[in-house]
This record gives sequence, structure tokens and C-alpha cells, in this order.
Amino acid sequence: MANREALRELQSRLATRLQAARTEGVAASWLAVEAAGSKYLFPLSQSGEIFPWSTTQPVPYTQRWFLGVANLRGGLYGVVDLASFVAGGAPSARAELARLDSRLVALNAVLGVNCALLIDRLAGLRGMDAFSASAPAAAEAPPYFGTSYTDANGAVWQEINLQTLSQQPQFLSISA
Repeated sequence: MANREALRELQSRLATRLQAARTEGVAASWLAVEAAGSKYLFPLSQSGEIFPWSTTQPVPYTQRWFLGVANLRGGLYGVVDLASFVAGGAPSARAELARLDSRLVALNAVLGVNCALLIDRLAGLRGMDAFSASAPAAAEAPPYFGTSYTDANGAVWQEINLQTLSQQPQFLSISA
């Protein structure tokens, strides 16, 4: 009897939440990450699975920001050092011990690119309510930069449109 009551209560809560979601609309939400001291927001709809750091097999004659390929859950993914790609430089030297907090964030499969981005740290999920101000991307910013948001602590978070990123010629051209 207690199980039935608990099930009814759960169904009631879910129905209430679904109704609230319909009336309030869908709020933007992001996966917040950090890479080389910068803070980034990935749209959840464009983000894929998150993997722990996995060693990569280097690929010769590629860009310095392309770390190689990794077998992630049976799939072969190209691994891009996000901070190095954005900065246009070589990957920073990280000790293996420092890689323990690093993660690989795969791009959503619907984007059609088997790629994972190396980030230093996951910072959780964020919604619009986590930010106090926003500003459009600067005119000289890369085309995959979206709006930048400022949180209550004054930290600036840069949105990265992963779909636009995955279509950029410089991102797709890994050969050196």
C-alpha cells in the first residue's frame, strides 16, 4: 500500500513539473567547464557524453591543438585541446597528475563530428538564473563565440556554440 501511495505522489510531482515547464517555457541551459583558466558554457543540446581523461594516440602531421585519437566507449574520437584551439597555440604542458580532473566532452552525435574537447574541469550545469549580466560576442571574436555571461561573483563565462565550432574550416582541418 505504501508503494502505491509513493508511486501516486511521484506521478503527481512529475505532472506538476511537466505542466510548469510547459507554461514557463524552456530556459537555456549549459554545461559549464573551465580550460586554461577560462570559463566556457556549452549548450546542453550540443554537448555529448562526458568521459574521464583517456590517453590519446598521437597522429603525425596534425595541428598542435589536435592531441590525437582516443577510444571512448568503443568509438574513435579526435581529441582537441579546447584552450589551445581557442588561443591558437600549442597545448600547455600538463603533468599526468594534473590530468586527473581533466575531462573529455564529446560533441553531440547529431553534429556529425566524432570529436571530444579536452577541458580542465567540469563546473556543473548553469541556467539563465545563474547570471546577472550578458553581452554579445565582440566583433573580432571567433564565429563560434556566443554571448558572454557574468555571474554573481563577477566571473565571465563565454558561451561556445559547438555546432558552429564543428563546422569551422580551421577546426575541421587538423593537418599541419
